[in-house]
Order: sequence, then structure tokens, then C-alpha cells
Amino acid sequence: MLNAECFLPNARQFAEEIIRTLRARGHRAYLAGGCVRDLLLNREPADYDVATDATPQQVMQIFPQTYAVGEQFGVVLVPYAENNAATSTSVSAEETSAHHRGAIEVATFRSDVGYSDGRHPDEVRFTKDPREDVKRRDFTVNGMMLDPATNEILDFVGGRADLKAGIIRAIGDPERRFAEDKLRMLRAVRFAARFDYEIEPATLGAIQKLASKIHQVSAERIREELTKMLTEGHARRAFQLLDTTGLLQEVLPEIAAMKGVEQPPQYHPEGDVFVHTLLLLDKLQPGASGVISKTLAWGALLHDVGKPPTFRVAPDRIRFDGHVDVGVKMAAEILRRLRFSNDDTDQILALVDHHMRFGQVQQMNQSTLKKLLRLPAFDEHMELHRLDSLSSHGQLGAYEYVRQQLQSMPAEAIQPAPLITGRDLIEAGYEPGPRFKEILGAVEDAQLEGRLGSREAAMEYVRREFPA
Repeated sequence: MLNAECFLPNARQFAEEIIRTLRARGHRAYLAGGCVRDLLLNREPADYDVATDATPQQVMQIFPQTYAVGEQFGVVLVPYAENNAATSTSVSAEETSAHHRGAIEVATFRSDVGYSDGRHPDEVRFTKDPREDVKRRDFTVNGMMLDPATNEILDFVGGRADLKAGIIRAIGDPERRFAEDKLRMLRAVRFAARFDYEIEPATLGAIQKLASKIHQVSAERIREELTKMLTEGHARRAFQLLDTTGLLQEVLPEIAAMKGVEQPPQYHPEGDVFVHTLLLLDKLQPGASGVISKTLAWGALLHDVGKPPTFRVAPDRIRFDGHVDVGVKMAAEILRRLRFSNDDTDQILALVDHHMRFGQVQQMNQSTLKKLLRLPAFDEHMELHRLDSLSSHGQLGAYEYVRQQLQSMPAEAIQPAPLITGRDLIEAGYEPGPRFKEILGAVEDAQLEGRLGSREAAMEYVRREFPA
């Protein structure tokens, strides 16, 4: 018997209500896909999907308020709300994820014909047989259906046996499954990492054979799969599997280039740059929000991306001169290629750019230190440094020093209100221009150092150090 009490009651209850309603109209309907897998594993499903023999048009007639996100593929979203009486509408692909947060996906049993773009079927044929529907799905563990009225599992592909054995296996011919939808190769890696399963040999071989075809998938979808790998709590395993399958060289060759790049053993006894990065990924933990920050995770992955091209053996030790500056440029190109948002890009690049500065915090003057401490999302900078240290030399002296400084300094000391502005300089007879930035920067540094505490003292300092 399934233990369902701990799972999303509203979503599951509404999905089951949809199934009862469809059945009352003479249709077959079941819970399907990942939610069945998760229920069998006593995990909380992220969402609930319904599979039915009702066509999209029939579903939209039965449930007036629907979103036909993929009507041509037999997919309709039914939002769960107190009043389901609005007119059916269509939404764009960009809106789909937002609607998923408060909706149940209802998909018509179907078989797919042709995948000329390597992602979507050229033709969809609706069917009344759930067996036909299962054949076109990706992996056996995702190919089961559940009758919520009886708790009977419909398993036509051996999904329960593979769940018990801990195996990710493509349904049917693995090469055909991956040729149909290249994204499934990344999904195989992600599922294997998330559940700590093995990829079945024939399925693994098919991925290795077809890995170079992953470029048919959009950059956005690749980015989302990689982000999930980094933030689902099993990033180290995921990137080991990406390497084993050959996908890492295709989607992130800059990370694959880290393998075998030695580091000075006195600072990095753990091994090469790739080993160090995997150790760091393994230590990622959920933040206050209960999830692993995607910007921190990507910052962790990319923080040493500039080391391979800057590697050199000097007389004293192995060195990576300028690896931060090179790494920022390389990371920027990776993030552009994967079409990250501007906000995410800014934060990830900041993490790469500043990760080496913690080594000098105890020697910094107050103005430099305070400017470091007030970086946006500084908690991520702190955490990256902590993970970086624990994954190499293990020393946390700089981390503890910064933590103590943060505890001892009020926020207004780290980022005080400016003593003077450009308007004050103009009123004092200074000509507006590039020099203003230099003057105001010098005043701010003196203020942060505690050498200036008033507008009057600041203006006196300006007249003395920067005569008009």
C-alpha cells in the first residue's frame, strides 16, 4: 500500500478529482510518470501528471478553465482553483512553468511518429491504449501508471523491477529513444545522479554513441538540466556521469579540460583541478531557503575554470598566473552560450572574480575589506570560500576572520551614507568631469577607514588633497 499522507495533498487530491471526473465521463485516466515513481520511492512528487484516453478537446470541454500548452502533442494544463469556470486559453512555452506550479498536466495517450528536430515528434497519434502511450516515454522508472482508486500499478515496461534494482533504463531501443529526443541523454544522467542509480549498459552505450548530438537541444534546455544537476544535491555524481557518458566534453568542454591539470600539492593535496571542483560540488548544501542556490552552484563549478589555460610549472611550484581574470572571461562566454539571465550572470561572475581575495582579508585595510563585505549576496561569496578551503587545504582562518568582522560591524559601518556628493563639489567650485569619481572615491575610502566623519571634514579633506 502506498503511503500518501506525506505528499502534496492539494495537488494529489486535485489530480485524483480530475481522474474521477474523466472516468465519470467514460474515459480511462491514471496518474502517470514521475509522480508514480516518486510515490513508489516514498518521495514527495514535485508535481502530479494525469494520462487519459480523452482527447485535448474533450479535456477542455470537461474542464472549462484550461491552458492548452501543447494541444498538438496532447497536453493540457488544468489549474486547481476554487472556481474552474473560465474560458480555455493557450499559453506560450515561457508561461508553461508558471502555470505548472498551480496546475495538473493532463496528457492524452499517444504514440509519436518521427523526430526530425531531435526534440519533438513530427506527428502525434492519439490512442486508447495506455500500453502504446508508455512505449514512447523515456525511461522504465518513468513509464508506470497508477490507478488512485485501487492503488494498482500499471507497469508494462519493468519499471518497478528497475526501481528496486536501482537502474536507469531506456524504454525499448535506447538509441531510438535518444535519437527521438536528445535531451533524454542529460535526463538519464540527472536521474541516475539524483537517485544514486546505475545507467543500464545498453542505455549508457547509446548515450556515449550519440553524445555529440546533444547540440540539437536548445541552450536553455541544456542550462536547465545542468542547473538541476547542480542543485538537486548530487552534483558530484552528476558530473562524474557527464564525464563517463561523453556529454561533459560536449556541453562544458571547459570543465572537461580540468581533468589531469595538476595543482601545487602544498595547497591542493586533494589532486587535480577536476577532482578539486568535484569535491567542492559535493559539499554544496541548501541555504536558508531550503534549496541550493543556482548562482552559488554555478560559481562553484566555474571558480577555477581559468586554471587549465594558465597552468605552468615555475621553478618554485605549479602556478596559475592570472587564472581569475582568464576565468571570468571564460565563465562569461559559458554563461552567454547557455543564455543565462543578466542578474544570474552578474552574480556568478562576481563569485569567480572575487574567490581568491579571501586569502588577503587579514591584511586588507578597512576600506578594502568593507567594500568586499558589502558585495551583493555576500553570503554566497563566504560559502564559496568555505567550500573552496574545505576542498583543498582545509584551513578556515580567513573564513572565521571575515565572519567575526561581519558580526562586529554594524551595517552602517560597512556601507555608510556618503558624506558628500557631486553637488557638494560643484557648489565648492569644482568642474564636473571624470575627476569627480576619483575625489568621491578617495573621500569614501577615508570615511571607511574612520578618518572622516562629517561633511565639513570631508570638504576640508577635498580642498587639501584635490585643490580646485
